[in-house]
Amino acid sequence: MLIVGLTGGVASGKTAVSQVLREEGAYIIDADQIARELVQPHKPAWNEIIRAFGKEILQEDRSVDRKELADKIFADPEQRKVLNQILHPRIKEGIARRAREIGQKDPEAIVVIDAPLLIELGMHHKVNRLIVVTSTQTQQMERLKKRDGRSPEEALRLLSSQMPVEEKEKLADFVVRNEGSLEEMKKRAKEVFKELKRGMLQKNKKQ
Repeated sequence: MLIVGLTGGVASGKTAVSQVLREEGAYIIDADQIARELVQPHKPAWNEIIRAFGKEILQEDRSVDRKELADKIFADPEQRKVLNQILHPRIKEGIARRAREIGQKDPEAIVVIDAPLLIELGMHHKVNRLIVVTSTQTQQMERLKKRDGRSPEEALRLLSSQMPVEEKEKLADFVVRNEGSLEEMKKRAKEVFKELKRGMLQKNKKQ
């Protein structure tokens, strides 16, 4: 099994890249999906979040308003730390469990962990290869406006709270630049997958 990390800045196009990798044959573990499952009403993490941030972050159906919570934590590094302490250990545990399950079913699997905070969580030390997706700040701001309805000021605040993508690139084995056409991005993502398959074959030969 080959474990691959996939990360990049917010709204850089990681989801689009992971979709191409899935179509090529990779197994995708989506850290955001795990986080969404963790904060379902009345789950342990949900209870802790309500205790820490109050009921005002709940929607009518008792689910967490993710945008409201995001606004709170990006405005206050201490609150962000509290949320991270609640979620990060559980997200790591969920990722590890899913990777084990995939490996048991398919020892030849290429498993891609799609996680925006993969490097910040220190998980880049635990993967065999690291892919970083990049985009221009203008494109990220446009996507944040379209996707979440964020104003330019909100988008800038969100982008500035993240680790600079240049720092992430330094740690990458592969960089996918999602700055041109969709076809260019897909072509590069497919090239990366071919390289991963080659690496998997070489790894198997050594064993």
